[in-house]
Amino acid sequence: MSLMWAVPFCGILLSLAVMPLILPNFWHAHFGKVSFAWALVTLFMITVEFGIMATVGEVLDTYLHHFIPFIIFIFSLYVIAGGIKIDILTKANPYFNTFYLAVTTFVASWIGTTGAAMLFIRPFLHVNQNRQSKRHLVIFFIFLVCNIGGSLTAVGDPPLFLGFLNGIDFFWPTTHLFGPFLTVTVPLLVIFYFLDTYKFKKDGMAYHYSEEDDRFIVKLGGRRNFLYLLMAIAAIIFSGIWETDLSVTIYKTHLKAPDIIRDLILIALAILSLSKGNKRVREENKFSWEPFLEVFKVFAAIFITAAPVIAMLKVGDTGAFSSLVALVNTDQGPNNMLYFWITGGLSSVLDNAPTYLVFFNLAGGDPISLMTTQAKTLLAVSAGSVFMGAMTYIGNAPNFMIKSIAEKEQIAMPSFFGYMLWSCGILLPIFIIVSLLWI
Repeated sequence: MSLMWAVPFCGILLSLAVMPLILPNFWHAHFGKVSFAWALVTLFMITVEFGIMATVGEVLDTYLHHFIPFIIFIFSLYVIAGGIKIDILTKANPYFNTFYLAVTTFVASWIGTTGAAMLFIRPFLHVNQNRQSKRHLVIFFIFLVCNIGGSLTAVGDPPLFLGFLNGIDFFWPTTHLFGPFLTVTVPLLVIFYFLDTYKFKKDGMAYHYSEEDDRFIVKLGGRRNFLYLLMAIAAIIFSGIWETDLSVTIYKTHLKAPDIIRDLILIALAILSLSKGNKRVREENKFSWEPFLEVFKVFAAIFITAAPVIAMLKVGDTGAFSSLVALVNTDQGPNNMLYFWITGGLSSVLDNAPTYLVFFNLAGGDPISLMTTQAKTLLAVSAGSVFMGAMTYIGNAPNFMIKSIAEKEQIAMPSFFGYMLWSCGILLPIFIIVSLLWI
């Protein structure tokens, strides 16, 4: 397979980046069709080269192994978190906003970045609803809660969960990524505080707050959904612990019983949340299917177009990316610095979960050696895939969802490239420090 197989994937990325700028109305109305068209190009290429049965097999393998579990995971946490309402009665100010981001970033590692993103974005925007400058609030929320915050446990972010399924200890990220986590989080919070202080004073020129006490009251609605959320996390963890040979085969695609049961439980919990949860809370949250459907349509196509790229990476030094593989695995051993930057760079535009898995296997794939003698390599792959998901809107699914929610709240978010100006200007210098200190 030549690099021509990556053209549809590059095409969908360019469509995401350019079309909202030059054809915003067309893109908003037809982005699903455009994404589907690029997926069809990939499917046509596979059919011409390998035959219709190979195409069917590739679609089934990609969707059953990757996209369907991914979208069920997103769907369940989106639905359950959408039924929880956190009301915070306090003044909007830089102190509170920084504290809020610090707490929710840490919590994201324990309930997952998707759950945390859906749970915490609405109260954050509600407290700051009278602000004129809100774009930076959403951008830093994406940086911290949707990405960096998922680095401390196996349920924090999908790449680390894949590592857990492949034998990495549940708390290995907690001990080994805590230093890099602080190295990224602390500077981001400091930058955010000073930026928010500047924006806050600038906003104050245009309006004035009413005099009120400095109260801080938290009210919770939809408490039953907290139980569903805990049950979802438990199901995810249990699916990684349960060892069994039971499986189901669908046209050469083997599905493990724990994975099937986990997905069925997640679907059942989402249905329970919709049917038994407090409907008034969901209405007050302005719960809408639109953000989820945007993720569904775009990522359904991205997974198809990315399949040939991931396949070429998997074959290592015999494929089109052989020179890339040779860079990370040298005669002197693994080049951990390049593992960090290449895993991260690809995770910015590919789905970070399969990207993690590819480089996990390129590093040997043995969990025992990766947790001990090759711990630096595993740290590089883990940190790169989780941290650099923040570099683009499509680096991690919650990024795209939060963008959609913010736009529904009439917050003018930057374009694909506009967001990258923020991420490159703020995150890249911090990632350089991480690579120098920890990799």
